[in-house]
Amino acid sequence: MIPSSQLEELVLSQKEAFLARDPGIPREIAAAPLTKTNAIIVITGIRRCGKSTLLRQLSALYDEFLYINFDDDRLLDFTLADFPALMLVFEKLFPGIKTLFIDEIQNVDGWERFIRRIHDEGYKVFLTGSNASLLSKELGTRLTGRHLPVTLYPFSFGEVLRYRSIGTGRVAEKQKARILAEFDRYLAGGGFPEFLKTGDPEYLKRIYDDILFRDIISRSGIREVKGFRQLARYLFTNTANPATYNSLKNTLGFRSVASVRDYIGFLEDAFLLFEIFRYDPSLKKQYVTEKKLYCIDNGMRNAVAFRFSEDRGRLLENMVLIELLRRRASVYFHKTTKECDFITEESGRITGTIQVCYELTTENRERELAGLYSAMEEHRLAEGYLLTYQQEEMITRGALVVRVLPVWKWLTGERSMNGDYTMERKQWLKYDPEKYLAAVLVHGKKKTRK
Repeated sequence: MIPSSQLEELVLSQKEAFLARDPGIPREIAAAPLTKTNAIIVITGIRRCGKSTLLRQLSALYDEFLYINFDDDRLLDFTLADFPALMLVFEKLFPGIKTLFIDEIQNVDGWERFIRRIHDEGYKVFLTGSNASLLSKELGTRLTGRHLPVTLYPFSFGEVLRYRSIGTGRVAEKQKARILAEFDRYLAGGGFPEFLKTGDPEYLKRIYDDILFRDIISRSGIREVKGFRQLARYLFTNTANPATYNSLKNTLGFRSVASVRDYIGFLEDAFLLFEIFRYDPSLKKQYVTEKKLYCIDNGMRNAVAFRFSEDRGRLLENMVLIELLRRRASVYFHKTTKECDFITEESGRITGTIQVCYELTTENRERELAGLYSAMEEHRLAEGYLLTYQQEEMITRGALVVRVLPVWKWLTGERSMNGDYTMERKQWLKYDPEKYLAAVLVHGKKKTRK
C-alpha cells in the first residue's frame, strides 16, 4: 500500500504540472459536447500523440476537477487496493469534486472494476490509454454501454495548418504556397506534436523504441526480440505493400505463421501499425487473403525505416489511410483482376472509393483508372476519387465521374476546380451523429461544472 502522505504529495504535484501544461491548439475531437454525456470518455492512441493535452483542453471546461497520471515512476507499485486511499486523498484535498481525469489507466491491473464503481456513484470520468487491446478487452466485459471511445492520432494536416497559423478556404496564391510547403513537410515528417516543434527525427525514433521495448516486448514476454524488431522495421519500410502472414514468415525466417500474426497484433494494439483487409462479403475470406499494413505516422516511418526512391508514393497513400481512420471510416482495399487502394464502408454499405497515385502519367493512367472504375462498378458508386500530389481534373466515363484532386485539398476540404468541396469532413461524418459530435471543436467561454 502507498502511504496517504505520499499520495497527497503526488496528487498535488501532478495537478500543478497538469495545469501548467500548454493547452495547445484545439484538436478536431476535443469536443465540448463530450462533457455533456454521462458516458465514461475513453481516449486511446499512440504514445505522445497528445492525449494528455486533449485532457487538459477538456479540463478547461470545468472549474474544478481531479487528476491522476499513472505513467509515473512514483506509482509503479500502485494496485487496485490503493484506489480507496486515493479517493480519500482526493476528498481531503478537493472535497465534493466528482469530475476525474486519469492518464494511462492501463498501468493498473483491474482498473475497470474501480472505474465502474465510481461511475455508478455519479463521477464523470475521462480516461486515456496507449494500448488498444487492454482497453477494448476490459471495456467490453466490464463497462458495456457505459463508455464512449475516442481514438486520437498525431496531428492531421488541418491541425498542423492551425498550429502554423495558416488558413485555408478561398486563399490567395501566396497562402497556397505556404500550404504546399507545409504539406511537403507533413508528407515527410508527419504530425507528432513535439516533432512539429523540434523537427528532430531522433525524437520519433525514441518514441518508437520506447513502445517496442516498454509497451510490447517487456509486457508481452516476447523471446524472439531480434526477429520481432526486424518484423516491425520491415513493415514500416514496406508500408502500403500487400503481404500475407505466410509470406512474412518466409521472408523473415520465423518458425510459425502464428508468431507473425501475434507480433503484428501487438504492433496494432500499440497503434504503431494498422492492418487493412481486402474487401469480401465473407469475413473468413477477408482474414485468409493478403492484407496491407500501414504505419501510424510518416515521420516515424522515415525515422526508423530503410528508404527507397518510391517512398513518396507510399507516404502519400499512408497519409490518406491514416486520415480515413481519423475520420472514423471502416476501410478496405479492392482487388479482383484490378486494384483500388481504398473503399470505405458505412453500416454494411460501401460508400466511397479512393485511388492514390503520386502522379498520373501516360504509363500508369489507364491502370490507376481501371482499378478505380472496377471498384465503383462493383459497388454501384457513381463517383470516385483519385488523389495525387498536385494534379487536378475531372474525368467522366459514361455515368461514372472521377475527381482527380491534390491530397492537400482533400485533407483540408478546400474547394475543387468546379466549386464542390473535396471530401469535406461533414460528408464523411454525416451518417453518424456521434462522429459529428466528436468533430466539433472546443469553442467559447469556459463553462462552470463540478
